[in-house]
Amino acid sequence: MCGVAGFLMPQSGLSHPEIEARLWAMIGTLRHRGPDDEGVWTDGLAGLAHARLSIIDLSAASHQPLASTDEQVWLSYNGEIYNFAELRAELQSLGYVFRSRGDTEVIANGWHAWGPRVFGRLRGMFALALWDRRSRQLILARDRLGKKPLFYAPTASGLVFGSEIKALLAWPGMPRVPDLTAIDHYLSLQYVPSPETAFSGIHRLPPAHYLVIEPGKWRDRRPERYWALPEPRAAATRASPEELQQQLVAHLEEAVRLRMIADVPLGAFLSGGVDSSAIVAMMARAGTGRVKTFSIGFTDKAYDETQYARLVAARYGTEHEEMVVEPDAVAVLPKLAWHYGEPFADPSAIPTYYVSEMARRHVTVALNGDGGDEAFLGYSRYRAMRHLDQLDHLPASARVAAAGLLGMAPSGLSRRLRLAQIRDILAAPRERPEQRYAGTIAFFGDSEKAAGYGEAMRRHDNHSTFDLLAPYFAGTDDLLTGGNWADLHTYLPDDLMVKVDVASMAHGLETRSPLLDHILLEWAAGIPASVKMAGGRCKALFKAAMAPYLPPEILNRKKMGFGCPIDRWLRHELRDMAYDTLLAPAARQRGIMRPDYVERLLDEHCGARRNHHTRLWALLMLELWFQTWIDGAAASDAYRPAA
Repeated sequence: MCGVAGFLMPQSGLSHPEIEARLWAMIGTLRHRGPDDEGVWTDGLAGLAHARLSIIDLSAASHQPLASTDEQVWLSYNGEIYNFAELRAELQSLGYVFRSRGDTEVIANGWHAWGPRVFGRLRGMFALALWDRRSRQLILARDRLGKKPLFYAPTASGLVFGSEIKALLAWPGMPRVPDLTAIDHYLSLQYVPSPETAFSGIHRLPPAHYLVIEPGKWRDRRPERYWALPEPRAAATRASPEELQQQLVAHLEEAVRLRMIADVPLGAFLSGGVDSSAIVAMMARAGTGRVKTFSIGFTDKAYDETQYARLVAARYGTEHEEMVVEPDAVAVLPKLAWHYGEPFADPSAIPTYYVSEMARRHVTVALNGDGGDEAFLGYSRYRAMRHLDQLDHLPASARVAAAGLLGMAPSGLSRRLRLAQIRDILAAPRERPEQRYAGTIAFFGDSEKAAGYGEAMRRHDNHSTFDLLAPYFAGTDDLLTGGNWADLHTYLPDDLMVKVDVASMAHGLETRSPLLDHILLEWAAGIPASVKMAGGRCKALFKAAMAPYLPPEILNRKKMGFGCPIDRWLRHELRDMAYDTLLAPAARQRGIMRPDYVERLLDEHCGARRNHHTRLWALLMLELWFQTWIDGAAASDAYRPAA
C-alpha cells in the first residue's frame, strides 16, 4: 500500500526545482499511506510522486517511482499483485530484465510489453499512474472492484492526480468548490457516488477503468472499461449444492493463500461475523504459522461482538488481540473528516479506524471479510426484496390489502420486522424498481429533502439520486437481482472500499479482501440467488460451505454489522457538539439545510421522541467536511495528524 500523486503539464512554465517542490508537496499529504520511503520523478512534461509502504521486496530496488527495463515507462503504484511471479516469468521469457523482487517492476514492464491488456492480467488491487515516454501518454488505472482509490482533475494547464483528494488540493490554485449535486447524492446514500466527488471539477476514476491522457487532450478523453462482472441475471449452474460448497471452499482457500504473501508481519480483522471468521479459518488451514487476529468491542453490548470473535480465536489458536473502546467521538470526528477528504457518513468508519490503529501496532498487513454480503447475499434487505418479489406476483388488489394490513401491525412488531418499510415499498409504483430499492437504503429520501433543504439546495438543479441506480435495474423487475447488482457497483466500491482503505491507510496498514478476489466473484456470479439464499436464508450457501470450519454459534447468530452506538452518542457524548456544529452561524448560512428543520431533528432525537441518528450523523459529517476542507484558505490544515 502506498500513496500516488503527480501531474501532466505541457506548458507549466516552472523550473525543474519548482516542479519537484510541487511533487514533494503533493506526496507530503499522503505520508500516512506510505511511511517507509518516498520519491519523485519528472521529465518536465509529466511528474510522478510516491509514498511507500514496503510489503514485498523491502529493498531500495523497489523504490518508486520505478522504471521499466529500458526506462521508457515510469510508474507510481499503490496496491498488491498476487500473480506477479507468473507474470514476471513470462516477461523474462520475452527478454525483460528485472532489478527487483517485487510486483511494481512487473507492472512497468507489463505495460511496456502488452499495453492496456496488462490490466486484465493483474490479479490483485491497484491504483497506478504510468508515464510512457515512447507515446507521451499518461495512463491512470484502478483495479476491478475499486479497492484502491485514484482521483484526478483537469486544470487550465494540465491534469493532476492522487490517491486522495488532499494531494490534488496541494497543487497551487486548485479550486475548493463544493459540488451540490454530489452533496445531494451524499445525503441520500451516506457517500458520494463515482465518478464525481464532493469537489466540483475533481473526479474519481471508476473501478475497472483506465484513462489515457495525452498533452493538450486531457479534457477530451474518457475512462475505458477493461473488465466487467458477469451479470447475475444470467446466473445458472448445474452443480449440486454440495458441489458448490466444495468449489466455494476451494476458491476461498486459494484467494486467502495468495493474500498471505508478504515480507512483513500479517494478521486478520476478526469481528466475530461469518465472513471475517471464514477468512481466519482459511488462514489457519493454510498452515503457515499462528494467525494474529484483532477485534474491537464496545461497552454497549448491543454493538459488542467480542464474545463471538473469541470463539473463532480459541478454535484456531490465534494470537488474539482485542480492545474494548469508548471512543472520544468529539476528538476522532475531525480526524475522520481530514482523512476521508469528502463527506462520509458510514458510522462503521469509527470501529474500522480503531481496529486498524490497534492492528498496526502488531502487523503491517491485515486480511478482512469485506465482500461476502454482496457476493453471497448476506444483507437483511435482500431477504426483504425477495419477499417483495414474491408479493409482486399477487393481484394489485391483494397487494393494496397486504400493505394496509402491514400498516395495522403493532409498533413493536413493525420495528422488529421492518414491516412499515416493506409496506411503503409494496405500495410504491412497480414500474420504478430502483425507487422501491432506494427505500431500503436512503438516509434522506426525496420527501425529507423537500422538507429540509435550504435555499442553496432548492435553487440547485438536483435530480433524484435514485436515477443513478436505474441502469442496474434495466431489463428486470426483480428487486433482489437489481438491488444486489446495484450494491456491487455502488455501495461496495464507493462506501465499503472507501471506508476500509481510508481508515486502514490512516495508520499505514495494508488491508486485503479475499472475498473480493475477482475470480471468486466471477464464479459466484454464476450461481442463482435462489441457491445463494436457499430456504430464504441470507447467505445460506456460504454458511453451509463454512459449517465444517466455524462454530454453530457463529453460523446461526443474527447479523449485527460493524457498527457503533451513534444514536446514544448523539443524545449524550456528542449532544453539545452536534448542536454547536449544526446550528453554528456558518452552517445556518450555507443554504444546505433549513436551520429550523435541523433543530427539530436534534430536539426530537435528543429528547428521545424519535430516532434521527442516521440523518443527524450525515449532517454532522457534512458540516465537519465544510469546516475542514472548504472554509478558509488554510482549510487543509484544520486537522493534520501528528507525525
